[in-house]
Amino acid sequence: MADAPSDIQKYGVPFYGAGWVPYNHIRSKLASKETTTGEEDKEEEKDPTSSNDDGNTTPLNYVVLAGGGGEGRSGIPNAIVVSHVDIASTSLSDQPVVKHKTDSDLPYRMAVHPHGDGIICAFQQNCRLFEWKECEDNEVHKLGVKVSQKVLIQLEDVGQQLSMTFNSDGSILAVGGEDGSLRVFKWPSMEKILNEAQAHSSVKNLDFSCDGKFLVSLGSALCRIWDVTSSKVVTSLAKGNDEVFAFCRFSPINDQNTHLYIAAVTDHGGSILTYNTTTWKRIRTSRVVREPISAFNVSSDGKFLAVGTVGGDLFIINSANMRVQMMVKKAHLGLVTALTFSPDSRALVSTSLDSSARVTLIKDKQKSGGMSWIIIIMMVLLAIAVYFMKENGIIL
Repeated sequence: MADAPSDIQKYGVPFYGAGWVPYNHIRSKLASKETTTGEEDKEEEKDPTSSNDDGNTTPLNYVVLAGGGGEGRSGIPNAIVVSHVDIASTSLSDQPVVKHKTDSDLPYRMAVHPHGDGIICAFQQNCRLFEWKECEDNEVHKLGVKVSQKVLIQLEDVGQQLSMTFNSDGSILAVGGEDGSLRVFKWPSMEKILNEAQAHSSVKNLDFSCDGKFLVSLGSALCRIWDVTSSKVVTSLAKGNDEVFAFCRFSPINDQNTHLYIAAVTDHGGSILTYNTTTWKRIRTSRVVREPISAFNVSSDGKFLAVGTVGGDLFIINSANMRVQMMVKKAHLGLVTALTFSPDSRALVSTSLDSSARVTLIKDKQKSGGMSWIIIIMMVLLAIAVYFMKENGIIL
């Protein structure tokens, strides 16, 4: 008997990074390559993993995870792992779709190209590009990973990089190092846009604004906003007395403006700092958790903020009021290392040093909350009606 679907799986690799796989873009690229090599017949083959028994096409969801045990002889592999996500059953595949080992090199950080150009992983001394491939196993098409023939010469012998990210259309790559260096390139040409040797004492996190105009870089004590076109610093944001900056994310909001969120560790736990991206003034400080924040992300629709803690807890925060909408206590046995929302913001995948990955379905309390208010109003109206009937001597 097959195991029941599970929202948490262990793949034998302590994970440091996670990203949603842009599967539709990848399939289009792979199909295009097949066509150009004269293999049009393969493009027309039916993919058994992408349809129901009745022939209706269903979307495929994958996440890519990266991590490992490092250079030591612990026996823990270093690997890039791809897992299938079933949103309907809120489950991850019990076995990886692919587990690409990277020998003694630990993929400590990674960035997934949003349009399917591959994955860039940061190793101890350099960064390496991995490309997607399609494998056939018993006539079933599966997503695979391979080392790219393209060598990222500009990221050879640069030391450990702690953050890397693409802008929304994948045309620009930003990379931040443990040594405080910040490098920004055009993609895929790798033409240098910015090379700042001492942007921070150490670059902890990076993110592009949704329009690609700004890049935010984060150190422990200082946050810098860069104009991508001019490569100049627009402004710098300093921490409060008891704050240590940890993560930064831009996010869209309903009126098409953006907020900048900074997750900070304080003496009293974890807080989220909200900044206006026109004035760059802090407009709100919200203490959201009692433990230090170890992972942070924002949903693509801007409605939710996800927080992971050193104790393994998960929190989904409503960005409108900064209140906790969902909490998963002890979602992981170890500290949460990475969080990634699905493109439709319906699900969150989290990873941990305990080698686990978990999928959590986001519950929209607004819908259920609206129904609750309807029920309350109906009960109040019923109570009023009963009162007046009794007052007028009407027998129930």
